[in-house]
Amino acid sequence: PLDVIVRVGGAGVCRTDLHIIEGQWAAAMNPRLPYTLGHENAGWVREIGPGVTNVAVGDTVLLHPFPSCGLCPACRAGQDMHCATGSFPGVDGVNGGMAEYVLTSARACVKLKPATDPAEVAALADAGLTAYHAIRKALPQLPPGTTAVVQGAGGLGHLGIQLLNVLSAATVIVVDRDPDALALAKELGAAETVVADEEVVDTVRDLTGGRGADVVFDFVAEQGAENDAWAMTARGGAQYVIGYGGELRVPTAEAVLGEKNIIGNMVGTYTDLVELVTLAEAGKVTMRTKRYPLPAAAEALDDLALNRVRGRAVLVPE
Repeated sequence: PLDVIVRVGGAGVCRTDLHIIEGQWAAAMNPRLPYTLGHENAGWVREIGPGVTNVAVGDTVLLHPFPSCGLCPACRAGQDMHCATGSFPGVDGVNGGMAEYVLTSARACVKLKPATDPAEVAALADAGLTAYHAIRKALPQLPPGTTAVVQGAGGLGHLGIQLLNVLSAATVIVVDRDPDALALAKELGAAETVVADEEVVDTVRDLTGGRGADVVFDFVAEQGAENDAWAMTARGGAQYVIGYGGELRVPTAEAVLGEKNIIGNMVGTYTDLVELVTLAEAGKVTMRTKRYPLPAAAEALDDLALNRVRGRAVLVPE
């Protein structure tokens, strides 16, 4: 009764897709192969079940990546991305949106303005949502006079920079190894940019008067970046782990004596996504996208893996 079929207008290409292909999600999700990737989806409602009242055929919609039941304790508490019986289309073996059509639930549909181009907003469903969820949680730690580090100015990080400037009064420092990414970060409002080299931790400390950052948003969290993020977090501060793939090694004495916190982040709530769409439709947050026709999915994945994409790659069915 609550099923919705959406004609896909844009499907984001995410590093999680690369991790799935590499097998990193196999143990956690145990997906049954084959299935269709694509967990960042937007498009137009094609059909609805008899119980659907929040959207109609023809509506432009963005899909929350984790359709939920609405009845379990997590859903009742508003933490729908932790739904006990929810699914993760495109990740856990349920077919995702790198296709002409995708099956979803009424509970996942966020109605957009009719003129919205789905390809321009599709990646908000995960890249934008994940960044927004983390920053929303961290806002009490980011009053005027504080410093936030964004580590990684790619598909998620370039949104994180904008969101920090819109939602907080913190000074934003961006760390990345790619000069083009740092140039984009400066364009988007970063106060300082730092090359992610062997001196990155010392450089960030110098920029923060020796303290380190009050909050570090680690959008990389692999290849040693996760440990750099911990080292550049100030006493009493927090490291928000958003990217993944690496292994964070933390001396327990540093955590205790410095009262430093590590906070994990898993996409975000439906309410988070609605709030993010409000900011996007007001023009306060913009997604940089590179479009590929759906048959060029392999090319898009290669470009992402080889760091040829500034912002977010999006597949568009022809």
